[in-house]
Amino acid sequence: MVRVESMRRRRLEPDARREQILSVAIRHFGSRPYAEVSTTDVARDAGVARGLVNHYFGTKKDLYLAVVRVMLTVPEVALEQLPEGDLPERADSIVGYFLDVVSRHSTSWLAATGAGGMAGDADVNQVIAEAVDVAAAGVLRAVGMGDDPSPVLRAMCRSYVGLAICTAQEWLQRGVLTRQQVHALLATSLIALVERVFPVH
Repeated sequence: MVRVESMRRRRLEPDARREQILSVAIRHFGSRPYAEVSTTDVARDAGVARGLVNHYFGTKKDLYLAVVRVMLTVPEVALEQLPEGDLPERADSIVGYFLDVVSRHSTSWLAATGAGGMAGDADVNQVIAEAVDVAAAGVLRAVGMGDDPSPVLRAMCRSYVGLAICTAQEWLQRGVLTRQQVHALLATSLIALVERVFPVH
């Protein structure tokens, strides 16, 4: 029994170290431009050797891509925890989760959505596009339309994700819209799309 528990701890340790490094990288890339962040800085603040950063993530660019991916992707656990209620309740929940994430990690999220000084980089653009695809799929699942959606429906939902990103940027960067206004705009828009647009695509 002791041996089994010991083996479990050893298996979990690499995942925990990877998450620790990623957490520090999110903070660094969120507070400084890409060019000013080094893997040495990330390793130092994570309390690990720089070689371990390279081992888990590869190059600095690979590490940055991992940060962008995690900042823009809705995790599976969030979808699993959505309420079983009606459409307005589920739309309210998924929008609330999104706004919680972007407000909690505002500098890192803004850096990721703005490409953090890496705008125009093909790899960064690809990661952002993939993250938008994943987010769109998550939204469709959240509203009960995730079973084999058509290309047109997926494209429509990607457009909604684009609206969500732009609206959150307006809130966080310009400060004109309040969180309540952003929440109402995104939740109401999602409900309208599901009820009036998606069924007739």
